Amino acid sequence: MNSVSISKSRQDALRVELPHIADLLHRRRASEIAEADIEDLVTLSWLEWLGGSLQLTTTGDNVCRQQRSS
Repeated sequence: MNSVSISKSRQDALRVELPHIADLLHRRRASEIAEADIEDLVTLSWLEWLGGSLQLTTTGDNVCRQQRSS
């Protein structure tokens, strides 16, 4: 799957949800994030797997900051 196959409305929904997801990751509660969300966020390069755990990418961090400031 690539980012082109993720609809604009889905990307917008994930963009809105990203600050909450980032908070869950910060609190080590990744199990509360839907698997489909994780897959799509990894496809968008907003999240990545590193050493068996999820983390925001630089792009994901920038998207998250934009959402928090709007």
